[in-house]
Amino acid sequence: MIKKRSVDIAGHRTSVSIEAPFWDALNEIAARQKISVNALIAKIDTARDGNLSSAIRVFVLQELQKD
Repeated sequence: MIKKRSVDIAGHRTSVSIEAPFWDALNEIAARQKISVNALIAKIDTARDGNLSSAIRVFVLQELQKD
């Protein structure tokens, strides 16, 4: 199921729609890095080329492959 959440990125609010397991993984990754989910998404945002939701999914997959 897709979940839509509002996040703050670079001082502006935007919404992100991704599946619940990706939100769960983002929360876990942010906790490991000792930063907020908003801060983690902001980091992903600065490095992305395309759609933010897709960039988040790719980031999560890359992080999981590191383990």
